[in-house]
Amino acid sequence: MSGSTAAPDRLDERLVPTSPLRKLLGRPELGSVVGAVAVFLFFAFVADSFLQASSFGTVLYAASVLGIMAAPVALLMIGGEFDLSAGVLVTSSALISSMFSYQMTANVWVGVLVSLLVTLAIGAFNGFMLTRTKLPSFIITLGTFLMLTGLNLGFTKLISGTVSTKAIGDMEGFESARALFASTLTLGGVEFKVTILWWLALVALATWILLRTRFGNWIFAVGGEADAARAVGVPVVRTKIGLYLGVAFAAWISGQHLLFSYDVVQSGEGVGNELTYIIAAVIGGCLITGGYGSAIGSAVGAFIFGMTSKGIVYAEWNPDWFKFFLGAMLLLATLLNAWVRKRAEATT
Repeated sequence: MSGSTAAPDRLDERLVPTSPLRKLLGRPELGSVVGAVAVFLFFAFVADSFLQASSFGTVLYAASVLGIMAAPVALLMIGGEFDLSAGVLVTSSALISSMFSYQMTANVWVGVLVSLLVTLAIGAFNGFMLTRTKLPSFIITLGTFLMLTGLNLGFTKLISGTVSTKAIGDMEGFESARALFASTLTLGGVEFKVTILWWLALVALATWILLRTRFGNWIFAVGGEADAARAVGVPVVRTKIGLYLGVAFAAWISGQHLLFSYDVVQSGEGVGNELTYIIAAVIGGCLITGGYGSAIGSAVGAFIFGMTSKGIVYAEWNPDWFKFFLGAMLLLATLLNAWVRKRAEATT
């Protein structure tokens, strides 16, 4: 009989219950969590002081400084793009706040707000140039990186006469700004930097955006296949510009922390940090090709970075070995993430 219907006992695959193991294997951050446990156990064994409460606060601080930037960079990578200007943009944000406040003898908060506007404008510029020119984000943000590196040094020398900014610690509003961006909290006798709270808040916000909002669906869609996403009505241009604005906002937060922690800013800082942000996101499960990853994974990647950077110190090893460990973790994490994804696909 022609036109026969499907067997009645055949279920729609979307309605088939998913096992807890399958859900676990499908999480992008699973490999990084396994790696974090291994790194923790390793340094707990080789460094006696690693397990001290004070050491935990130091590790979290190192992780938070990286993690604040790694979360939006992870979202950007899920969206299929890079930002090689992110590291120097942090320094630019700090320089703008400091020099504007000092030169205008204004309340420090005026410089902070001006810095926010300029930093967001740079992020919007990256997104606009990317979507208008259709050039790879690698080229666009490499150009921005070079321009900002030159502007940071050139303007600082022109205005301050040196490669660093003038001290603004005695200016109005400095203490209140420091309380927001660079204060220290004491819990149970252990000191924790306020950046840890900023980090956790940004990771929570990024996770909510990815998993609970329409914009999160757009991010995965444009990262998987931008042309297909555009064909079904996804606003690709708005999504990518929004992702670059997110990176710029995090750079502003990090820049203010840099300024209000040390009072002065060196114009050459930040070069190379953009690669560390990308490494944390990749260790956390983000794919270079886009369309896959999580903000939680970036946090785990940043935590691995914090444990390794401080664990080497607590173990009293030569810190020159840090880059070796970082590179080894990147390769191992990438291989482990690929294996986990294959296992997850095999269970479908």
